[in-house]
Amino acid sequence: MTLTVGVIGIDHRHIFGQLENMQSRGCICKGWYTDGEPQPMDGFIKRFHNIPRVPDQQTLLQDPEIDMILTAGIPSQRANVALAAMRAGKDVMTDKPGCTTLEQLAALRACVAETGRIWSIDFSERFEVPAVTRAAELIAKGAIGTVIQTVGLGPHRLNLPTRPDWFFDETAYGGILTDIASHQVDQFLYLTGSDDAEIVSSSVGNFANPDHPGLQDFGEILLRSDNASGYVRVDWYTPDALPNWGDGRLTVLGTEGYIELRKYVDVAGRDGTDHLFLVNKDRCEYIDASNAPLPYFERLISDVKHRTDTAMAQDHCFKVMELALRAQAQATRLRAANLA
Repeated sequence: MTLTVGVIGIDHRHIFGQLENMQSRGCICKGWYTDGEPQPMDGFIKRFHNIPRVPDQQTLLQDPEIDMILTAGIPSQRANVALAAMRAGKDVMTDKPGCTTLEQLAALRACVAETGRIWSIDFSERFEVPAVTRAAELIAKGAIGTVIQTVGLGPHRLNLPTRPDWFFDETAYGGILTDIASHQVDQFLYLTGSDDAEIVSSSVGNFANPDHPGLQDFGEILLRSDNASGYVRVDWYTPDALPNWGDGRLTVLGTEGYIELRKYVDVAGRDGTDHLFLVNKDRCEYIDASNAPLPYFERLISDVKHRTDTAMAQDHCFKVMELALRAQAQATRLRAANLA
């Protein structure tokens, strides 16, 4: 059985990775639809020029040959696309955040329970980063003992002139913790083996973009589970001199060592991506993790075919968004004076 997908909403460039990874594993894309002409559209057409644009989303939702809908629309609209797709008998892979309110999340939970469809979020900072796969393998082998803390850093380049209006509307993008920090919440739960956690504290702020008051350019979360703690920092401050969009890092502390990931760039000068550093009682070494596999996509395809739950547990997916949304809702709104 070859999996057939359709695309609804290409407002974020993450759709490129979503679709490319599915196609490279044998999936067929039958068509795509998006409202208007969002900024990523030219790049999408260049990459996927053989895929037709259809006149409306119902064309895809009503097509019995389509098994799954991929979406990277405006964040606040992704839940409605997913709900419509699942009610039409399709599974869903959405860009993060999969939803922007707790009310949307409740509706998605109910729809999954009612329809039995899969609602999966492509947390690309884990699922599209080989170094995270390699780190998880080392942790599973006991290389650093029992994991007790993660520190996840998610800096991004603002690229202000390219951003659409919704990027500056908190109700549209969900806030910086809902949007970006959901990546780091996912990695915390996954790498610590936690099923749940509490938000100890969270904060957001706008310190560098006063002309865009709806933008949050800084956010942080302290969270704790029964067996581990985590700290998350996200921002839109990547300096121009950095050769890529962000120096994303992850440090995983265990009782017998630690792992540091420099996911996208090594500011110490090594070329390429997926830099892993392992320190324990026997080893203090650098590992090039760029050749590690990305199993999420193959597993998701198998889950759709066989109605299994191997790519990412559905409960985990719900819990990540719940925690990110709660962190956003309770966040202290920082001003520059608060940091004095």
